[in-house]
Amino acid sequence: MSHVRPRPSPALALALGGYAATRVLGLAVLALAAALTGKDGLHRLSGRWDSVWYVRVAEHGYGYEVTLPDGSVHSDLAFFPLLPALERALATVLPVDAATAGLLVSWTASLAAAWGIYACGAHVSGRAAGVALAVLWGVYPTAFVQSMAYSETLFTALAAWSILAVLRERWILAGALCACAGLTRPTAAALIAAIGITALVTVVRDRRLPARMGAGVLLAPLGWLAYIVYVGVRKGSATAYFDVQAAWGNSIDGGVALARFIWGLPPLAALGLCAALGLLAWLVVLCVRRKQPLPLLVHTIAVVVISLIGAAYFGSRPRLMMPAFGLLLPAAVALARLRMRNRVLVLAGLALASAAYGAFTLLGSGPP
Repeated sequence: MSHVRPRPSPALALALGGYAATRVLGLAVLALAAALTGKDGLHRLSGRWDSVWYVRVAEHGYGYEVTLPDGSVHSDLAFFPLLPALERALATVLPVDAATAGLLVSWTASLAAAWGIYACGAHVSGRAAGVALAVLWGVYPTAFVQSMAYSETLFTALAAWSILAVLRERWILAGALCACAGLTRPTAAALIAAIGITALVTVVRDRRLPARMGAGVLLAPLGWLAYIVYVGVRKGSATAYFDVQAAWGNSIDGGVALARFIWGLPPLAALGLCAALGLLAWLVVLCVRRKQPLPLLVHTIAVVVISLIGAAYFGSRPRLMMPAFGLLLPAAVALARLRMRNRVLVLAGLALASAAYGAFTLLGSGPP
C-alpha cells in the first residue's frame, strides 16, 4: 500500500518566502549602509550588546559580572540559558564559533517563528491572513533584532507553536514548548499565564479537568521556575534572580519609569510617544473586540503589560513587545482583504522602512 506525502501548502510557502524576503532585504540594506559608513554590519548582528553576554555564557558558563561606575553590578545570570546552550552545542559540532552559532540559531528560529505565526493566523482567520501576519512580523519596526544573535526569535517560535498547540487542544505539547520558552526569556511568564488561564476557563466551562490538560498546565512553568531556582541556589537567596534583574534596571515598577521618561521629553516628542502608546492601546482593544482566541489574547496582552510596567531601558521596549504577534492580526486580516498587488505594495513599503530603520539603529551607538 503506497503512502502519498501531503504537499506543502502554497500559503505556507508564500508566508515563509515573504518573511525570508523581509529579512534578506534588512540584511542587504544593513550591508549597504555599513559599506557607505565604513562600519562592520556583521559585527552588529553577533558581537554587540546582549549577543556578547550570550556568547560569553556559551563559552565559559555563568559567573561573569561587571561593576559599573555607579556601583551597580551586571551579572550574566540575567540571561536565560537555552540560547547559549544551543550556541555551545552548535559550536561543538560545527566549525563555527559561538557568535556565528548564535546567528544560525536565531535565523533558523526566525523561520520556525514565522511558520508558527502563520499557522496561528491561519487557524484563527484563514490562510491569507496567516500569510500577511507572518510577513507583518518580519516588517515590525524592530524586526532587525530577528537577524541578530538574540533570543527573541527562539522565544517567539516556542510561544507561537505553544499557543497553536493550545488552540488544537494538544496540552502536553503546549506545556513542553512553554517549559522550553521558560528557559529562553523571562517573558515566558506571559505564555504561562495564557496556558493557565485558558485551562482554567475551559475547566469551569466543561466542568472537568482532562489528565492531558492538567499535565500540560503543570509542565508549562517548569523551565521558568527551574532557572529562577537555579539562580537562587547559586546566589544563596530566594529572590536572587529578581535582585539580578533589578541591578540591570529591569525591576517592575508599575510603569513609573515610563511615565518619568515621557515627562522628561520635549513636548513634541512626549506627544508623539503618547500617540504611539495610544495606537498600542487601540490595537489591544481591537484584539479584544475581534474576540481573538483566549490563549493568543492573554499572551499578547501580558507581553505588552510586562514590557510597559518594567523599569527597563526605554529603547528596548518595542523589542520586548515583538513576541506579541497577536497585535498584528487585525492588520493582517485587513491586508488579506486587499488585492494581491496592493497587498504586496504595502508590505514592500513597510519592509523597506523597517530595513532602513534597522540599519540606522544597528549602526548607531545604543542597544536595541
